[in-house]
Amino acid sequence: MTNQHELVFDPELIRRFDINGPRYTSYPTADRFTEAFDANTLTAWLGKRATGEASKPLSLYFHIPFCNTICYYCACNKIITKDHSLSANYLDYMDREMQIQAAAIGGSRLVTQLHLGGGTPTFLSHEELRRLMGSVRTYFELVPDGEYSIEVDPRKVDFDTVKLLAEQGFNRMSVGVQDFAEEVQIATNRVQSLDETRLVMEAARTTGFSSVSIDLIYGLPRQNITSFDRTLGLVLELSPDRVSLYNYAHLPSLFMPQRRIVESELPTPDVKLQILQRAIRCLTDAGYVYIGMDHFAKPDDELAVAQRQGRLHRNFQGYSTHAECDMLAFGVSSIASVGPVYAQNHKTLETYYDALDRNELPVLRGIELTADDMLRRAIIQALMCHFSISFESVQAAHQIDFKEYFAEELADFKEMEAAGLVEVGDEQITVLPAGRLLVRAVAMVFDRYLRANREGKRYSRVI
Repeated sequence: MTNQHELVFDPELIRRFDINGPRYTSYPTADRFTEAFDANTLTAWLGKRATGEASKPLSLYFHIPFCNTICYYCACNKIITKDHSLSANYLDYMDREMQIQAAAIGGSRLVTQLHLGGGTPTFLSHEELRRLMGSVRTYFELVPDGEYSIEVDPRKVDFDTVKLLAEQGFNRMSVGVQDFAEEVQIATNRVQSLDETRLVMEAARTTGFSSVSIDLIYGLPRQNITSFDRTLGLVLELSPDRVSLYNYAHLPSLFMPQRRIVESELPTPDVKLQILQRAIRCLTDAGYVYIGMDHFAKPDDELAVAQRQGRLHRNFQGYSTHAECDMLAFGVSSIASVGPVYAQNHKTLETYYDALDRNELPVLRGIELTADDMLRRAIIQALMCHFSISFESVQAAHQIDFKEYFAEELADFKEMEAAGLVEVGDEQITVLPAGRLLVRAVAMVFDRYLRANREGKRYSRVI
């Protein structure tokens, strides 16, 4: 039996199977959502939460789109401003959205997980942060030992801000770094010192945060093997509980800020692969466990523990230990997952505000999952979190004959099996150590929408 956390880096296999594909923070993926799904559909499903089984606890996501300055690599939905009248107005509307959703919800309003993403959540002033969390507590009940996380830009945060976050209940933090090399920071318009980063991380530990994560990106302009080695050395000195190592996908036709990146300064595909290989070796040699899909954690971190115990889950915020939650989402472009539906909010302030002015949930589009979608979602989730699928457990949960239902998919694994990426047995499919970096490509075999339409142009490369 292979060690769950083993990872084999095979450049030839990666070049061969490094195709364009989704990140599977959901299945079906957001590009399959339709505008036929509207506010009324979401409202109906919120009301159904109380029927049948005891309603699930809640996970809340808040999208704070504001940033002081623009990072050229960014592909997020954001608004560049220094004007806090914009964020004050936005919080008014978020409060209204919470009020409408809370009124529509059937069953418990117990919250076990909360996440502030962006944009830059720490763009909010101290008063605005207090106000937002006050609204949350007005409409929902936060359990004392929940998982409450926030994305932090260290350039605008001091000890007092971190202390305030702890006082407001936050206990997990994701710190944006990307790269410590000055030439890379200048090329991406994100200049951030090691001292600023260290101050925020030390403040988090002093004020009782239970997990601090660092985000890095490989493939940025002016990055090279030597400079990224130095960055990794500094990261290990800071000793975060988790490290996220993201691939920079250069898609300037989709994301305007990326047009300011000089393409000739991007590392070649070969250099990018070498950076990734050395980063993986550096982190695993230092004792970090490869969780999957860009994520590493210390062995005693709750993500690593959850993976060992078979409790790991994946959602729009990445890996999580809370599989049993319905996720409610607030703010522009945010995505909710309630029972068998996904719903995405309007993407501009104007359309988001217009819907709330009409006292409607600001739903732009969504999807109601079929039985086939639910089945494939469970399989893709198992692959992304645990690198294996048990035929028997899928059959029991979904009342199908696995080998018969997925005969075409199993046949399609022949090439990956021959290459040593996966092992297809009589009772399960296992992603082997050489296939774990390519788990997105493995999951794509089960994606019915991609099977029907095989162009992958809309997605970034899997590595």
